[in-house]
Amino acid sequence: MAFEIGILTFGELTTDLSTGAMPSPSERMMQTLEQARVAEQAGIDVFGVGEHHRTDFVASAPHMVLAAAATQTSKIKLTSGVTVLSSDDPVRVFENFATLDLLSGGRAEIIAGRGSYTESFPLFGYDLADYADLFREKLDALLAIRAKNPVTWEGGAHRAPLVNADVTPRPIGDLPIWVGVGGTPASAVRTGQLGLPIALALLLGPITQMQRPAALYHQAAAAAGHSEDSLRTSINAHGYVGTTSQGARDTMFPYFARGMRENNHQRGEGFDIPRAAFDAQATEPGVLLVGSVQEIIDKIMTYYEVYGISRAITQMGFGGVPQKEHLKAIELLGTEVAPVVRREIASREEVAA
Repeated sequence: MAFEIGILTFGELTTDLSTGAMPSPSERMMQTLEQARVAEQAGIDVFGVGEHHRTDFVASAPHMVLAAAATQTSKIKLTSGVTVLSSDDPVRVFENFATLDLLSGGRAEIIAGRGSYTESFPLFGYDLADYADLFREKLDALLAIRAKNPVTWEGGAHRAPLVNADVTPRPIGDLPIWVGVGGTPASAVRTGQLGLPIALALLLGPITQMQRPAALYHQAAAAAGHSEDSLRTSINAHGYVGTTSQGARDTMFPYFARGMRENNHQRGEGFDIPRAAFDAQATEPGVLLVGSVQEIIDKIMTYYEVYGISRAITQMGFGGVPQKEHLKAIELLGTEVAPVVRREIASREEVAA
């Protein structure tokens, strides 16, 4: 399978650093759709929308945003990033994304996660004390629904059983379900046992920080009888592509820093990131995919060497990068980074075979 390059947005609402203006939710939605169109035109493979339930984000229903994007694109894969499955209903999630799959001609995917942002739990009446059990049970139900229709399934304490339930519509093919993992070993092990593709989320730190969960994933998959060839690994990281290294960093930093401070209060408060720390994260040992075209190529290749990834998704624009600059970065990623990465990885894998 060819290596894939993707982009991801959270659709956050933040003021313009130059003008102080706040985009309306409608404007932000239209900007998100424009990003999807430009991504496809540039040759990017995957477009993702994250789920959040706060007034500083517009995408509380990613499947709806992706459905709108489906009407304006024809090839690009459309994925959640992530679907907070723990606080949702697996039947409804399947119905929503199967509908998206039909609308898009078979381009829908789900990245299911437990939720690092946890505002959806009290909103929908769930207890954070059940955080792990909710995800485990609902993922089992979602996989059972995908596997067979009608479906009979009995889980645990958090979802009523399904008895010969007719869950429709059905997707065009086998709706891909990835699992987003933020570093929890048990989550990586469970994903491996199920033989599902894994999406490793890296925020800040060394590029090697997810090696242990990745290794546990592969070990668990092998122990469960899943062949190595059937496994897929993605990395999801923040980034920005510019024409020069310094220009890319100068553009991304003030917005990323503001996003970390204002939009990243997941289970507490946001935090300040000094410019020196940001620049360190942009170097080869750090996780951020920010820099010139060649730097991004080199960094993705490093990720490939460390994790054996088959997909790299970059979250660009976090903190409100202006749309003009955001679109330019998307174009560079698709037209200049992606073709080189695909050729280099295809060449290496041909030699290895």
